[in-house]
Amino acid sequence: MIERIYSLLGIARRAGKITSGESQVEAMLKKSKGNLLILAEDAPGTHKKYTQWAEDLKIPVLIQGNKVGLGKAIGLSQRSTVLVMDEGFAKAILKVRS
Repeated sequence: MIERIYSLLGIARRAGKITSGESQVEAMLKKSKGNLLILAEDAPGTHKKYTQWAEDLKIPVLIQGNKVGLGKAIGLSQRSTVLVMDEGFAKAILKVRS
């Protein structure tokens, strides 16, 4: 399951449909943008802050994988937060999860 999510994230990145890293994710959340927020399991300091923020904006939150895995999936360094901007990719990832 996690491999499929990572694969979808990689495709979404190549399509330009995600943003990652705390500062970029915060900028998009301030603009009330995004369709799915993914947080790394090994970054507990981000969970409370971003989960509450996403809930306020009615954006689903998925706590899945680790920082290294998320970063590798999108071809970047470690990432604790990834925001999927495209509704289609968000639905596909949530479908894999359920």
